[in-house]
Amino acid sequence: MIASLPRIEWLSYARSVSETPSGGGGSGPEPGAGAAASPEATIPDGNSRESTRSRRSGQGFRRAQLSAMMNAANQRPDLIDVLRKAREQLPGDPAFGDPLSVSGPGGPRAVARAADKLVGDSPSAAREIGFGALQVWQAMLERVGRGKGSQEVTIMFTDLVSFSSWSLTAGDEATLELLRRVAKAIEPPVAEYGGHVVKRMGDGVMAVFPSADGAVRAAVAAKRNLERVEIGDYRPRMRMGLHTGSPREIGGDWLGVDVTVAARVMEAGGNGNTMISQATLSALGADTLAELGLGAKPYRRSFFAAPLNGVPEDLRIFRLTRS
Repeated sequence: MIASLPRIEWLSYARSVSETPSGGGGSGPEPGAGAAASPEATIPDGNSRESTRSRRSGQGFRRAQLSAMMNAANQRPDLIDVLRKAREQLPGDPAFGDPLSVSGPGGPRAVARAADKLVGDSPSAAREIGFGALQVWQAMLERVGRGKGSQEVTIMFTDLVSFSSWSLTAGDEATLELLRRVAKAIEPPVAEYGGHVVKRMGDGVMAVFPSADGAVRAAVAAKRNLERVEIGDYRPRMRMGLHTGSPREIGGDWLGVDVTVAARVMEAGGNGNTMISQATLSALGADTLAELGLGAKPYRRSFFAAPLNGVPEDLRIFRLTRS
């Protein structure tokens, strides 16, 4: 029976039958008779190496085509412009991703710095999409209180009087020791009254407080601590300036006119006074100064003092005095 023949013989028999002209004079060879003379028929197997290579080659070609299409779209200027305009409609800072916005602490900023290293600073659609998502993330954090946004804060600047001239003769070791002691004197009160140090600037600091009361109380405590600091025969004096406003927090730093005003208020402190702006005075609790034994005396620039630059013309400054 044909069905009982081995597979190879059956294939040979089927091939010989298919090649025999119909109506031929002779009957076809018996199954198995031409097995030795006829070549073995082969049927492509889906698992063969040739088939696998062909399939992989096709898949690789399609992947290369898709990659080329994506790269081309990623660099299209018109698509990049559309995405940039779309970011202006999203919550948060549409410029998120520039050096100012990603230089500080926080999850979105850390991710943005890592992404910037991967995609580089060249314009691309992928860059705009990625930073757009991080922009929304940062905006959401600000809304739930993990960012500062543009809320009202009180800014403090400090500066040691005549520090530079003293450090030139004191030497590096004495200078570093003094700065360490000054930091131990003024920075704990900042944290105690709800503020945080934004940055250190040589012999001074910039700090931000959520309330004017906390800022003034921290200033008084810091000045009290500083009275116990002495290196050799040098007792440091510190001038301080406080101003309340709504600066913009970008990348862990604070920028805006109110920051400039706070720095200028400090400059009015002369040889070690604590100065506050009218905005800070108005933001204080009704009894805060009385509880601290302080008064506020209007500041009047002396005839020989340089005018304060970069501040509103109607800026009023007060000097805190012992009542």
